[in-house]
Amino acid sequence: MSEPWYKDGLRFTCTRCGHCCTGEPGYVWVTDDDLLAIAHKRGEMLEQVKALYTRWTSRGRTLREKSNGDCIFYDHEQGCTIYEVRPPQCRTWPFWESNVLTPEAWQRTCEICPGSGQGELIPEEEITRRLQVIRL
Repeated sequence: MSEPWYKDGLRFTCTRCGHCCTGEPGYVWVTDDDLLAIAHKRGEMLEQVKALYTRWTSRGRTLREKSNGDCIFYDHEQGCTIYEVRPPQCRTWPFWESNVLTPEAWQRTCEICPGSGQGELIPEEEITRRLQVIRL
């Protein structure tokens, strides 16, 4: 198997800017374990968290969005209100297949995410691990 183009690693540090949490609606897939962590952090019951903050789709459970497309847990003053227990999909950003498929895809990601291409050098092994988390 050939080495990925990012074999020397990529730089990233989360600036908590919210660009990946706001704007167009999308899907943030969550499991019961993810929701249990969110419930514990918020001091709420699991069933309450499911009912208030998620919706069911044919592919599984996803977090709801606000009417403007922002994540239900994103606050423009505080940022992510569940940052410490955010779902794996959020935790692995920007190391999603669509963002690291090619150097050009990574460059586009760097243009929209101020933390991409900056800060800590994330080694190839860690990028690959994060990519695998999303595929699960």
